[in-house]
Amino acid sequence: MHITLYRKYRPKNFEEVAGQKEIVKTIKTSLRNGKTSHAYLFTGPRGVGKTTLARLIAKGVNCLKNGVTDEPCNECENCLAINNGTFMDLVEIDAASNRGIDEIRQLKEKINYQPVKGRKKIYIIDEVHMLTKEAFNALLKTLEEPPEHVIFILATTEADKILPTIISRCQRYDFKTLSLNEMKEQLNFIAKNESVNIPDEVLELIYENSGGSVRDAVSILERIMVTCLGEDITLDKSEEVLGVTPAKKMEEFLKEVKNKNYTNLVKTLDRFWNDSVEIELFFKDFAKYCKGLMAKGELDIESGLNIIGCIFDSLNKFKYEEDKRLVGYVIVDNLLKSNSKNSEVVIERVVEREIPQEIKQEVSKKERLTGLTLESISRKWEEILKEAKKEKITLGAFLIAAKPYKLEEDTLYIGFDSESSFCKEQMETTMYNDVFVDVLRRLIDPKLKVKYITIGKKKESDKDSGDFTKKIVDFFGGEIMV
Repeated sequence: MHITLYRKYRPKNFEEVAGQKEIVKTIKTSLRNGKTSHAYLFTGPRGVGKTTLARLIAKGVNCLKNGVTDEPCNECENCLAINNGTFMDLVEIDAASNRGIDEIRQLKEKINYQPVKGRKKIYIIDEVHMLTKEAFNALLKTLEEPPEHVIFILATTEADKILPTIISRCQRYDFKTLSLNEMKEQLNFIAKNESVNIPDEVLELIYENSGGSVRDAVSILERIMVTCLGEDITLDKSEEVLGVTPAKKMEEFLKEVKNKNYTNLVKTLDRFWNDSVEIELFFKDFAKYCKGLMAKGELDIESGLNIIGCIFDSLNKFKYEEDKRLVGYVIVDNLLKSNSKNSEVVIERVVEREIPQEIKQEVSKKERLTGLTLESISRKWEEILKEAKKEKITLGAFLIAAKPYKLEEDTLYIGFDSESSFCKEQMETTMYNDVFVDVLRRLIDPKLKVKYITIGKKKESDKDSGDFTKKIVDFFGGEIMV
């Protein structure tokens, strides 16, 4: 019987777990010293090793040959049974389909029974966030004082939905997605054992489409291997298997965006439409492509962020529009306008450096805005923030750390303390600056200009500035979890 690659290469010992070195190190140390917890909470995206590590803990505490160990033998009856999924003292529960209070009550009745074959009875509750509130409350007391022969391992992709009282009774470990290099290492290991050569560019393609999930990446690798059986694996064939837009087409599209060529871009979209390419999926692929170029340093960060932000803002704004080709035209228009604004910003900065100070002062006098004061702007600041938040919610968040600092001629200086340098840097990008300037000119004065400055280190005694973290939490309508 054929075994899928993911099951075939599921780690059988701790050293084989990919991308979670710190978590593995901590759990191995606890096993080696006989100090395992009665309850664990594993959080993180799907396919990164949560249930795999849970099974390894089950082997570590139940190995017959080596005792409680961080190096299970994979040869004894218990280890083999766990590998095969037939170990009676390892109970895996899918909380998505067993989420009610009745199922948890049945579980509470069974946990008092002693293990049949092992030292410990392991209960793995997957997607534990799916349990009802009543079920969580029923589980609470058991987690606090479980029988000595029981270990609970809770796994979830949505830790924010777990009750704080549950979290406080568990040892929590946050799993991460794999980096590109970690994923390449894992996929190359599998490919080598399967006697298959995978080009580096194909590995990068798999990584981009897996989202950093090992399980998804190995599944994609298997699809490509099966499709290209007996043939060389190439980037073109792999892109065809995955149904993604070829990198060459995206390279050409980016070139036309940089050249501001409306005609060619519209023709390209029409060609995609006639070839039954989904316009929305193409632009999502294009955003991923730009992200990859940024990571390699082949596309400057400001341009890349502008492109990605422009694409997703447009897709979100027109998500209910049925004519996706029309949405594509709008995105092209926005991309070229954004690209044009970037050029204008660069030119503005160059000109500003070259104009002598005395000439700049003369121009400023001619452009003085009448009837406008810093006090009048400060009075409208709350209204400005609300309007900015309506335009772009992240814009409103960055401005929480800011305040009107001074008004000189036609220029308003927005001040940030030194601890809010990230917010200041974001506001200086075209993506946020242009929107904010539009808001100010709409509410204050159509000729108003803006500059962002650092106004010194925030003083602890400065009550007006408040606590930035609290402001962010209040802004998004949340609460601080302790």
